[in-house]
Amino acid sequence: MSKSDAKVGLPGSGLASLDQKLAIAKRCSHEGVVAGAKAATIATAIPTVASARMVPWARAHLNPTAQALIVSTFAGAAYFIVADKTVLKAARMNSFNNDVQP
Repeated sequence: MSKSDAKVGLPGSGLASLDQKLAIAKRCSHEGVVAGAKAATIATAIPTVASARMVPWARAHLNPTAQALIVSTFAGAAYFIVADKTVLKAARMNSFNNDVQP
């Protein structure tokens, strides 16, 4: 981008456009973090802890350290999967919205 582009005001040029893109990127990543955290706690950690405490085989064969490792593994996987999908979905939506400019 040259200085003449910023002066003319071409679409997709200038500092305002860069600031907008940074703001959108921050919002997308924040949405991913929130969705990942919800998935890690609600979708995986609670059912895994409950099953480790209630299933007779798990109670008999898994000590608390093993149960904690299982919970943290599933919670971490759920966090990264959901966060990645959320960020990609938001980025895809923003790229489609920004394709059509007057």
